[in-house]
Amino acid sequence: MKIGEQFKEGLITNNPVLIQNIGLCSTMAITTTFFNGIGMGISVLIILTCCNVVISALRKVIPNDIRIAVFVVVIAGFVTIVDLLLKAYVPALSKSLGVFIPLIVVNCIIIGRAEAFCQHEPVFPSFIDGIAQGIGYTVTLIAMCLVRELLGSGSFGTGVFDLSEKGLRIVFDGSGSGIQLLIQASAPQSC
Repeated sequence: MKIGEQFKEGLITNNPVLIQNIGLCSTMAITTTFFNGIGMGISVLIILTCCNVVISALRKVIPNDIRIAVFVVVIAGFVTIVDLLLKAYVPALSKSLGVFIPLIVVNCIIIGRAEAFCQHEPVFPSFIDGIAQGIGYTVTLIAMCLVRELLGSGSFGTGVFDLSEKGLRIVFDGSGSGIQLLIQASAPQSC
């Protein structure tokens, strides 16, 4: 598969959220602000790419009987690294994303790519696949954040930059508060 085709697949034709409809629980829970969306998107992109490379490199030595367990261990290792880095360097984001970073371990997007792609393909195509699928996921999150935050709070960029300071504010009822239902996160126990 060519690099261009892999990016088209990750962004459009096989987008993990829009086409495959996987990872929707965390997607709906964290896309309440741009800060959360970009943080989760970049985290998944890093974890997915690293896992794809390691799983692809080990694909010929992983026994078929335990491959899913090995995938989960590899994913858990990278999730732990990203989680600790977020706690150390971006504590506000870590707190805001809460349980959804550790839940990446069982995210179907990452396990699914390992099962469907990486266990069959060499390292470089798996690396490109991780980047393409991660970018597709991140772009989807940003689009969802744009809609939810802009319509939900009447502004965009809270936590990173606030466009309301630049005069961008949508007013629905005179208060500028937006449609509050759009910025309420899903509860983790209901997912």
